[in-house]
Amino acid sequence: MSKIAEVKTKLEAGKAKLVPGLVQEALDEGNAATDILQAMIDSMGVVGEKFSNGEIFVPEMLMAAKAMSKGVDVIKPLLTGESTSSLGTCVIGTVEGDLHDIGKNLVSMMLESVGFKMVDLGVDISAEKFVNAVKENENVTLVACSGLLTTTMPKMRETVKMLKDSGLKGFNVIVGGAPVTPEYAAEIGADGFASDAGGAAAKARELVNA
Repeated sequence: MSKIAEVKTKLEAGKAKLVPGLVQEALDEGNAATDILQAMIDSMGVVGEKFSNGEIFVPEMLMAAKAMSKGVDVIKPLLTGESTSSLGTCVIGTVEGDLHDIGKNLVSMMLESVGFKMVDLGVDISAEKFVNAVKENENVTLVACSGLLTTTMPKMRETVKMLKDSGLKGFNVIVGGAPVTPEYAAEIGADGFASDAGGAAAKARELVNA
C-alpha cells in the first residue's frame, strides 16, 4: 500500500496520532504536498458521505477532522510556500441561530491550506457581525457563511443581503451547508456555493482569482 493510501485509510479511521507520521513518510517518498492534501480532502469526502448516510456519527466525524488537521499541519509550510501570493483574508462563520461548526471548521482548514488568512467568527453569528468583521480586517477577499439547519436559511439570506448592501467592496460571498443548494445560493445573491470542504477550497480560489 502506498503511503498516500495509508494516509487516507488512517484519516478515515480517525487515527490522529498516526496521520502526521504517515504524511511525513508520504512526503519523504517524493509525493507532492498538494497531492497529499487532495488525498486527505478525498478522505474527508468519504467521511462526510458516511456521516450523511448515518454510517458514522459526530464523534467519528470529529476524530477524522482532527486527524486531517494534524496531517495538514505537517504539509502547511510547504503549501504556503507553493501559493506564492496569499489569497487574502477570509471571514468565516456559522449563521445566526445555528450552532453547528464541524463543516465550518473543515472548510476553514481547507481554505487556510490553499492560502487564505482565516478569521473564524465561530457559530451563531449575526449579519451585523459578519459585516463588522469585513470592516475590521484587512484585505478581506471572501466571506464564507455556513448553515446546517433549514430553520436558519432565512438568516443566511439576511446575512448575504446585508453584506451586499453594506457598500463594502472587494470580496465575494460563498455559502454552504446541508440544506443549501446551488439554486438557493444564487437566489439569495451569493457569489458561490460549495457542497463540501474540498469544493469550497476550489470555488474560493476560482472566485478570488477571477
